[in-house]
Amino acid sequence: MKATYLTEKNIQEFIYRALAEDVGDGDHSSLASIPGTAQNQARLLVKGEGMLAGVEMAGHIFRQVDPDLQLNVLLHDGAPVKHGDIAFTVQGKAQSILTAERLVLNCMQRMSGIATYTNRLNKLIEGTGARLLDTRKTTPNFRMMEKWAVLIGGGLNHRFGLFDMIMLKDNHVDYAGGIREAIEATHRYLQEKGKDLQIEVETRNLEEVKQALDTGGIHRIMLDNMSPDLMREAVKLIGGRYETEASGGITEETIAAVARTGVDFISVGALTHSTKSLDLSLKAY
Repeated sequence: MKATYLTEKNIQEFIYRALAEDVGDGDHSSLASIPGTAQNQARLLVKGEGMLAGVEMAGHIFRQVDPDLQLNVLLHDGAPVKHGDIAFTVQGKAQSILTAERLVLNCMQRMSGIATYTNRLNKLIEGTGARLLDTRKTTPNFRMMEKWAVLIGGGLNHRFGLFDMIMLKDNHVDYAGGIREAIEATHRYLQEKGKDLQIEVETRNLEEVKQALDTGGIHRIMLDNMSPDLMREAVKLIGGRYETEASGGITEETIAAVARTGVDFISVGALTHSTKSLDLSLKAY
């Protein structure tokens, strides 16, 4: 089942904006040098090693550029790939293939890099019961693709934006005057607005965890920038009353130790803000 944000409308709107940015009033390089009647084919070559992502997205792009382009998919999203693999071939009007080329590659390279890293971190926490989450640390106007890539890599999406979940972070708590004040104000707001949103509270130490527990009326407690030992104490203190999420500076070297503390979720901003794109190329043949 796909995430709710992955609708045909949202995908089409993204492609429309991306093509407007890239093509403007025309792909003049292709229009000038290639006859309008020319028919050709190209293949998507993998030039690195990792997990493939964005194949389905590529299909949407090709169809939106030219419904007559024919895509033959050889490797699907989530497939492990290595240098020399061919992900798909595309056939049709040469001008259309060239116009779509860069948008397809930009999406797929970035998405494949994110899926690859997500898969790598997932393997490090296998068997612990902890689930890997992304964050809002995404590229403006490209969040949908980045979060889609996390799903392909085996991770879970956290909230999509500011609108679909309440997250009371350190600045919210400090500005509100404390954890109790922030939670109680949030409940009043939700009641006034008639909204039903889950509430997560960020905590920085055991005292703040106790304050969140004493106040109640929340869904999840975030344990931010805590050591594994402190996190283990916090999980024990919470005792399953609320979901727990570890966050803050978690790396490949530390994620396994964090997972073993018993937390339910681990959020890693690096999934989307620090991954290296997978090298891909679309070549005529």
